[in-house]
Amino acid sequence: MQTAIGTDITIAAAFLQAGELVAIPTETVYGLAANALDPAAVAKIYAAKNRPSFNPLILHLANTNQISDYAEADEMSLKLAQHFMPGPLTLLLPKKSNVPDITTAGSNKVAIRVPDQPLTLSLLSKLAFPLAAPSANPSGYISPTNAHHVMDGLHGKIPYILDGGNTKVGLESTICEVADNKIILHRAGSVTAEELSAFSGLRVIIGTDHQTQHSSQVLSENQPATPGQLKSHYAPHTPLYIGNIPALLAEHAGKKIAVISLDTDYAGATNFKLAPDHQLSTAASQLFATLRNIDQLSFDVILAELFPNEGIGVAINDRISRAQFILK
Repeated sequence: MQTAIGTDITIAAAFLQAGELVAIPTETVYGLAANALDPAAVAKIYAAKNRPSFNPLILHLANTNQISDYAEADEMSLKLAQHFMPGPLTLLLPKKSNVPDITTAGSNKVAIRVPDQPLTLSLLSKLAFPLAAPSANPSGYISPTNAHHVMDGLHGKIPYILDGGNTKVGLESTICEVADNKIILHRAGSVTAEELSAFSGLRVIIGTDHQTQHSSQVLSENQPATPGQLKSHYAPHTPLYIGNIPALLAEHAGKKIAVISLDTDYAGATNFKLAPDHQLSTAASQLFATLRNIDQLSFDVILAELFPNEGIGVAINDRISRAQFILK
């Protein structure tokens, strides 16, 4: 199969309507999209990515008015959608029967969002169905933040990549669920727990805390209830270690070392500072592209410091933690 890159949403729509796959830009990362209501088309996503069939997908909609077509949404969930969408927030909701089980990996809940990307919103408005779209990369590898990243991983496996330039956010969306008069944060992203709490007035708890309290509902760690929760994920081929950089530099002395930091130079290594402007949002937007770049430069190891655990820094630390060599 020949893979083309372009900006023509008519071509993209035609492939999707024919049951084919198209990589689409969003504000977070590029997604590998198919008709979410067509089991055969969704199966192609899992095959192209070599994605485990137990790992659910996210539905992408053109607007929040469509949420009730595919899910049962409570009042607070709809308020969250209207406030944060289009944007990098995904809501986990009870699914309606028109959403195939393959799309939700057998779960009775569906993850839904409206992406904040003009080209993809135009595409979605032309379609009579939502798009299921995990990140457009081989399963477990670093998520793509531009069309060329997608081509690197999926050329010959999909017919078309819709090119929307570099993504703005650079990390996958926040995933949350309203339950028991609380908000459960299943995956950290650029919509923070603080923002969700401030808007809703509800307490935000981490998903694993909720699962501990409701053990009968827990899936195994190898069968996540929401997307992006596998222990090893977003991982480069080069071994990555997290922690105190001076100590790690001593431990790996004599190796060709890349160091990822917010804005610090470390002697004895090649430094990749994600945010010379000291902004965590800048670091988030550069993380995946930097990991991909390092992976192509024949380093022996990648050392990463922990970032300030506040705001989107929580999401950065989550992605780096899942990329660790120890989990591969």
